[in-house]
Formats: sequence, structure tokens, C-alpha cells
Amino acid sequence: MQTVNMFQAKTSLSKLVAAVESGQEKEIIISRHGVSVARLTSTTRQPTQQRIGVAKDCFVVPDNIDEPNDLILKMFSGESP
Repeated sequence: MQTVNMFQAKTSLSKLVAAVESGQEKEIIISRHGVSVARLTSTTRQPTQQRIGVAKDCFVVPDNIDEPNDLILKMFSGESP
């Protein structure tokens, strides 16, 4: 466990976050005037999954997405298409 003062935390926050994120440090204590005031720890990480393109080839986007607006309005109004 590493302890840094407030000035060190402000000037090297990116490095401190990287150390916690990589697992190099489990937690970092930030102190002010020699008194511990905060703890920097990693959050529970969600498994990284590919998100972009997950619906690829699942549907076709029409050239004019506004074309069926009248039909959709009728359906929401309770009219049959």
C-alpha cells in the first residue's frame, strides 16, 4: 500500500490511477497534512466484450428512415395499418 500526499496525488494522478488499474498497487492512500483522507482503489471490472457491431446483419436500415412515420403514427394511434 502506497501513501502519497495531496500535492503528489494532484501532480501524478494519471500515474497513480494506472498503477491501481494495472494491479501494480492494490490501493493508494492520499493524505493531507499527514492524515489519511482518501483511498484510491480499482473498481470491479466488467468483462471486456466487443460492443460495436453486435447487431451486424441482424436488420437492414432503409435508405429513408422517415418513410414509415405515417404508418407508425397510425399504429400508435390504434388504427390498423
